[in-house]
Amino acid sequence: MIVGILQPGYLPWLGFFEQIYKCDKFIIYDDVQYDKHGWRNRNRIKTTNGVQWLTVPVFVNFKEKPLINEIRIDNKINWRKKHLFAIKQSYSKATFFTKYINIFEDAYSREWQFLIDVDMYFIMKIAECLGLGNKRIIKSSTLNIRGDRIERLINICKKFDADTFYEGASGENYINKKYFAMHGIKVIFQEYKHLVYNQLHGNFVPFLSIVDLLFNHGEKSLEILINQSL
Repeated sequence: MIVGILQPGYLPWLGFFEQIYKCDKFIIYDDVQYDKHGWRNRNRIKTTNGVQWLTVPVFVNFKEKPLINEIRIDNKINWRKKHLFAIKQSYSKATFFTKYINIFEDAYSREWQFLIDVDMYFIMKIAECLGLGNKRIIKSSTLNIRGDRIERLINICKKFDADTFYEGASGENYINKKYFAMHGIKVIFQEYKHLVYNQLHGNFVPFLSIVDLLFNHGEKSLEILINQSL
């Protein structure tokens, strides 16, 4: 049993979904502290004028150390109209634009209150588009598992009888593989290799939101993001 545990992201990048693909159970770590300048509320798309950030405005008081699932969206700013316009303008000529644009039209027609809800909407919808709808994606806030930073990760793995923890590359900075091994859990760090795929608007740009790959390659997106083919 392979378990992955990762904080949610807004319109996440390819490597996020590669982790979902590799795991039997994928835990969205939504009840940990919200990080400043992270990927929880923003990502990048490619436009005719280059890379553009799409950012969901949020209310945050970092002195209160809010959890990710407590973060409220600032809807006084019409971010939904801006994001939908940017996506339509950037990808209207993409091969699979008409196949997937309804997902975004539906999302941006709703007035979301919490960031976690819009993040989860896109994560689940895009996972389904990639053929990962059968993967078990679970929010950590539903598990009622406690412990300090590392102990909690181990306890989550134990809950699902995992023998392998598939961790992002940044985990090498704080994950002690020997400590996990003492609990019978092997740690594998992600080593994502980004293929160069066909994009609109000039030279290839890596590490964009998954929406770039999806609009350009449709049903072949999963094969590309797991480095099987172009």
